[in-house]
Amino acid sequence: MVCGAISGVGASEIRRLQRLLRRHGFEVIDQLAGEGMDYSSVQDFRDKRELARRIVERDIHLVQKADVIVAISDWPSFGTGAELYIAKELGKRVILFSRRPVASPWPVALSDLIAGSEAELLRLLCGRGSSCP
Repeated sequence: MVCGAISGVGASEIRRLQRLLRRHGFEVIDQLAGEGMDYSSVQDFRDKRELARRIVERDIHLVQKADVIVAISDWPSFGTGAELYIAKELGKRVILFSRRPVASPWPVALSDLIAGSEAELLRLLCGRGSSCP
């Protein structure tokens, strides 16, 4: 599962990384699929409590289902931070992916491995206890 900020260019970056992983034979859980799950156009959730609840419950379920979490950390995200924490509590493998400096200790501390490029991400997925498809 690829996690990351949804607002701004985040959703397109998640989709781009999902496509890359699929091209290399990985099965990818798509948390953006389904009605309302790509919420990149929502600017304020205060009047969308039901949608917020559905998104959070679904994301938690998908983190539970995933074997590996790839967390795009180019931009801060409340949701990604929560997903990382839940993944670590469940003993999931977490790979931090960021091409930019990471100014917070949280995503680094909650990650097992860190990749700064797509090539490095693929090497980590294929080379450390995980077989390449």
